[in-house]
Amino acid sequence: MATLSTSKQSSTDNSTDPLTLIDVDHVRFFVGNAKQSAFFYASAFGFQVDQISDLTTGNRESAQYLLTQGNIRIILETPLSHKHPASEEIKLHGDGIKDVAFTVFDAEKAWERATKNGGKSAYEPRTYKDATGTITTAGIQTYGRLIHSFVSRTGGYDLPKLKQGGLFAPGYRKVENYGLNAFNLQRPCGLKFVDHCVGNVEMGKMNYWVKWYEEVMGFAMFKHFDDKDIATDFSALMSKVMASGNHLIKMPINEPADGKRKSQIQEYLEWHNMTPGIQHLALRTDDELTSVAELRTRGVDFLAIPETYYETVWKRVDAMLTSHGHHAVKEDHQRVRDLGILVDSDDEGYLLQLFTKPLQDRPTLFFEIICRRGSQSFGKGNFKALFEALESEQDRRGNL
Repeated sequence: MATLSTSKQSSTDNSTDPLTLIDVDHVRFFVGNAKQSAFFYASAFGFQVDQISDLTTGNRESAQYLLTQGNIRIILETPLSHKHPASEEIKLHGDGIKDVAFTVFDAEKAWERATKNGGKSAYEPRTYKDATGTITTAGIQTYGRLIHSFVSRTGGYDLPKLKQGGLFAPGYRKVENYGLNAFNLQRPCGLKFVDHCVGNVEMGKMNYWVKWYEEVMGFAMFKHFDDKDIATDFSALMSKVMASGNHLIKMPINEPADGKRKSQIQEYLEWHNMTPGIQHLALRTDDELTSVAELRTRGVDFLAIPETYYETVWKRVDAMLTSHGHHAVKEDHQRVRDLGILVDSDDEGYLLQLFTKPLQDRPTLFFEIICRRGSQSFGKGNFKALFEALESEQDRRGNL
């Protein structure tokens, strides 16, 4: 039987900075129907439906499904009554991301430091324990609906055991005989971990949240793109990429910029009840072509890239690579074109990327599938082609 306490958890942390982030512990989605959402993400993206916490495990508040693939952990949570706070959020925003949670050495100390730095508490430290071990969580509010939970783990719930298939937390049980799990092991999609999480905020608020991540979380600016970098003839945005001290966690922040028509950021905000939030998760793969091919076979709907893009991309990309002493793109060029994959390069190497269409009926959250061959950037050379593809979809929706 799991118990909840607010007593302090002992720490074996030797780190001097309580805000040292170890990993993306999990990403929590609020969804209207977790059972059906779990089937969608398992079927379309190859996730294992690994664990569940619901009425059958004694959870009377919500149903929670843990989905795993590589080092990606997604919690899909559905409220079981109107009193649960997720009920109101789903009504206002639809399905989307509520929490990007970070593993730390001591969740209570991380929360104390973040609130001392000026952060607003989302919820105070709480410890769940049973015979297997303990998990302590505490939350801090960031932009819009989003929170960051700090998570520290001991015993059978520690991070190494979790990565090896251990239980997520007290009150969860393993899912047995889920048919898609065996199929997905035989037909893997190859998604490894969360590369970055992109947030959309209101016009004029990007620098506010940049400062917040610097002062509250101890992040630093990693990249900066302005409306000259990310623009078409009709719309534009500005973006600053914030990174944790070890560059393990990257959180780009977008805001709309003035343009002749409505930007994708403004469209997101208008269909998200004018509330900032996570626009997309970028999921890393070691083999873009194999992953995208498998996802397309499963019916994943990706943005359509204009054919004219491939008339100039190889000259641009290869020129950058050779000028910095790197080998040319090793992936088959025709296969890249057939799969509609975007390619970009910088002084460190190249990357391949592709973006899904929105994952739900509201044009809000989507995924990016990304493979890095040295490049640590975000596809600056692809921004124009990407925006034109996004604008085409906005136009079809009547939102441009």
